[in-house]
Amino acid sequence: MLFSLQTQIVSELRPNEKEAVVDKLTFSAFAGTPFELALRGAGVGAIAIVGVAAEIGIEPTVRHAGDLGFIPVGVTDACAAGNAEAGVRTMESLRFLGEAMLTDVAGFCDALVGRS
Repeated sequence: MLFSLQTQIVSELRPNEKEAVVDKLTFSAFAGTPFELALRGAGVGAIAIVGVAAEIGIEPTVRHAGDLGFIPVGVTDACAAGNAEAGVRTMESLRFLGEAMLTDVAGFCDALVGRS
C-alpha cells in the first residue's frame, strides 16, 4: 500500500526495534487494539496524548483512557485539528469537564524532569 508523504513518520520519530506500533482503526486508540493490555502490562498509569484530529481521535482516546482508569495528559500544542473551530471546542470541552490534565509541551517537559 502506498502512503502520501504527508502521512509518513518523520525519521526523527521513527520507532526503533524495541518500540511497539499499534494500528488505530477506530476513534479511540483503545478500541480494537491491544493498547490497554500493553499499558497495564508495563505498569503505566498515565499517558500523554498528542496527534492529529483532536476532534476525531484525540478526544475519544482521552475520554476512553479516563474511563479505563488511566490519567490522560493532553499536550495541547502537540495536537492539531482537521477543523480549527472543532479543535478549539474539543479542548474547551476537555478542560471544562476535567477529563484530562491539559498542558503544553514546555509544561510536560518540566513535569518529566520534576520542575513545577
